[in-house]
Amino acid sequence: MSTEKKWILAPEPAKSLVSQLSESININPILSKILINRGVTNFEEAKTFFRPSIEDCHDPFLMKDMDIAVNRLQKAIQNNESILVFGDYDVDGSTSVAMMYSFLQNHCENLYYYIPDRYLEGYGISYQGIDYAVEKECSLIIALDCGIKAIDKIQYANENNVDFIICDHHNPGAELPEAKAILDPKRKDCKYPFKELSGCGVGFKLIQGFCIQNNIPEHHAFELLDLVAVSIASDLVSVTGENRILAFYGLERINFNPRPGIKALLKSSGLNEKITISNLVFQLGPRINAAGRIDHAHLAVKLLTAIHEDQALLIAEKVSSKNNTRKGFDQSITSEALKLIEDDHKILHAKSTVLFKETWHKGVIGIVASRCIEHYYRPTIILTESNGKATGSARSVDGFDLYNAIESCKEHLDQFGGHKHAAGLTLPIENIPQFSNAFESVVQQNITEDQLIPKVHIDSYVKIDQITDKFYSILSQMDPFGPGNMQPVFAAKDLKLISKPILLKEKHLKLEVMNKEGHHTIKAIGFGLGHLKSKLEASSNFELAFTIQENHFNGTKSLQLYLKDIRIE
Repeated sequence: MSTEKKWILAPEPAKSLVSQLSESININPILSKILINRGVTNFEEAKTFFRPSIEDCHDPFLMKDMDIAVNRLQKAIQNNESILVFGDYDVDGSTSVAMMYSFLQNHCENLYYYIPDRYLEGYGISYQGIDYAVEKECSLIIALDCGIKAIDKIQYANENNVDFIICDHHNPGAELPEAKAILDPKRKDCKYPFKELSGCGVGFKLIQGFCIQNNIPEHHAFELLDLVAVSIASDLVSVTGENRILAFYGLERINFNPRPGIKALLKSSGLNEKITISNLVFQLGPRINAAGRIDHAHLAVKLLTAIHEDQALLIAEKVSSKNNTRKGFDQSITSEALKLIEDDHKILHAKSTVLFKETWHKGVIGIVASRCIEHYYRPTIILTESNGKATGSARSVDGFDLYNAIESCKEHLDQFGGHKHAAGLTLPIENIPQFSNAFESVVQQNITEDQLIPKVHIDSYVKIDQITDKFYSILSQMDPFGPGNMQPVFAAKDLKLISKPILLKEKHLKLEVMNKEGHHTIKAIGFGLGHLKSKLEASSNFELAFTIQENHFNGTKSLQLYLKDIRIE
């Protein structure tokens, strides 16, 4: 079942503003319109946007508890205490641990790291992790990308004389844990100006603060921005404000001086062109994630902290192999999940999807939830069995606050956490029917019909003749893309096909088009749009929605449209 998408065209800014910006920075008015709609309205703002400066990063000591955290870390190093770096098993967690461990290795002799087992321990700080710290005689744990809700676990650590510095970016609960320091821009009492850092980003601010206080040249911190960029891309945090600066310089490092682990990942991914945020999201991120999904995230940290290239290449091959296994699980479980929806009249016509099967692989259920939304566009929760409980991943649709919806059903849950777009949860298996009904009821009461229609947000209409190398060159400088600065989506009308569309692998569509009154032709590829082939061939009136990409083939470069949707009349 594929729902027809609704096209939403960005508002038209004032013509005078468009022409002023076009003249002041010498760009096409179409690109000026896009920039204005993203808050870039004059020369100075354009300069900040296109040429981010590391000097514009915020002072880390504006973050609540930063002074306490830096002082506690400094004391641990001066007293030669053993320190444990603890992180979650996803990309944000793995990059955070690799970053903090790499940095502290130069300052601390007794250093360990720990990532919980996705299957045996689950998300966040675990009792096993604290026991490991006690066993290794660690008196300080730095928790990254987790901990903001770990009240009981932190209490347990305190009873065992282990201090915690929490570096998290998730929403706090009503009560904060009794940690030595809690760094989280989303704390209500935190006045840090930028609230959307990744977990790795919060850890980076701690490193930056430590460097400032100890007069360590800040380039020692900036060398770690490649890992911060990977976390920003993979955790889908906003790529605006400080994150844009961190991602920009992180990408620069990946392109010009990548660490051995990232260099090895690029090689095993077959990537040899300029690396963009998109490559991190779709090629590097899933490979790093696959370690924790299929094996153990220790493998990812080992890769990202590798010093020698030959060692890194061996681990990268292992990680890529895990990723191939992950893809197999992903495809088979998605097929099973879609069949469960289609075979159950009640689920098929619901406003939400909640599915449980005890044999599904825990490592891919988040991906499966996203895949289900591509077919049935509504809030979706996929559950499997783990340690006698139902554990799952939830994904939302645009505009619907998933976190609040799950929180409304918390009496059925053991624990939950996350954001408005994505969440994780654990509950007794026997509670699934009640939870499923309660969640459906909350969604029905709060979701609008419009939120159940997938949208294509169009930045501007464009003529094919306007898509030139110069146009693309300026467009590509708007990268890093991501939430808050998505890759611009264009639409084109008054088109004609140059030849018959070609069906690829029975599901993708390849075509070549030009404007009816134009001279310039361009190739286009539409992944998953193969079902429109015959309808498109029979029509003389169609519109395309697309992003523009550079295609590399046999040593040549050409521009190509990546289709988001086809509107056929």
